[in-house]
Amino acid sequence: MNTLKKLSNFFGQNMAVIVIAVAALALFAPQSVSFIKTSYVNTLLGIVMFGMGLTLKPGDFKVVFSRPKDVIIGCIAQFTVMPLLAFGLTKAFNLPPELAIGVILVGTCPGGTSSNVMTYLSKGDVALSVGMTAVSTVLAPFLTPVLTYVYAGARVDVNMASMFLSIVKVVIVPIAAGFIINHFFFAVTRQIVEILPLISTTAIVAIVAAVVSANASKILTSGLLIVAVVICHNVLGYLLGFSIGKALKLDGSKCRAISIEVGMQNSGLATSLAATHFAQYPLATIPGAVFSVWHNISGAVLANFYARSAEKSESSAAR
Repeated sequence: MNTLKKLSNFFGQNMAVIVIAVAALALFAPQSVSFIKTSYVNTLLGIVMFGMGLTLKPGDFKVVFSRPKDVIIGCIAQFTVMPLLAFGLTKAFNLPPELAIGVILVGTCPGGTSSNVMTYLSKGDVALSVGMTAVSTVLAPFLTPVLTYVYAGARVDVNMASMFLSIVKVVIVPIAAGFIINHFFFAVTRQIVEILPLISTTAIVAIVAAVVSANASKILTSGLLIVAVVICHNVLGYLLGFSIGKALKLDGSKCRAISIEVGMQNSGLATSLAATHFAQYPLATIPGAVFSVWHNISGAVLANFYARSAEKSESSAAR
């Protein structure tokens, strides 16, 4: 068990480097990791969510539901900051229509489920992150089509039942199962929690490998322009999300959760919508594919930075 703990600490502390190395391998030698299929992504996320559930206590959720204002603030930020940034960047970079539609779709989609994992690894407010993901996903069938129409001038049909079932299966059910097991078998789960960084990092690395290898040719041919737009969109989302939390005087863990939740999008959904509703624009799928890769890398880097900052703050406060 001690060896596993040390290995887990190593993976947790060096997650960003590991993710970047695997992403590079998957991009330039996709056959080397092609055995990891994109169909595994939901299962991998479900495993990580179950592990997160093992860390949650009733008090974590009481904070969210006794003060719904935090979730409301986060969701308003989600559906205002990212769509506006997407629209502004398409104008600033003078993107052609087919790429502009893809970027706007990324901006109008809800937060991605990976954000919950990154929030957990960043020592952020996991319960708030999960609440924001669930609420923004339930709202997405209504808001995504409207916002896409406003910013891209096109209507998008979203399958509300499918999206709702997806968030229930990938996030709510695994977390609830972990939460219940933690409640009744706390003595056992307390030991398992110590190796969760190893499990989380392994799952994220596998997800990145699957997404990059499946989209390697598109990423390599999309050029630096769309990569630059995606990086700006994501990083500015993190920055503005954190700034909004600070401006409203939320504590550090909530600011980290809102920052990551706003900056990380359900880019898989954006890619799917682009392929389904904008088939006449094949390039519209590229921004979602690139974002899927980039936000997992940037999320790992940011989670590592936030976690170290939180540890320093805790050490200073203890003195």
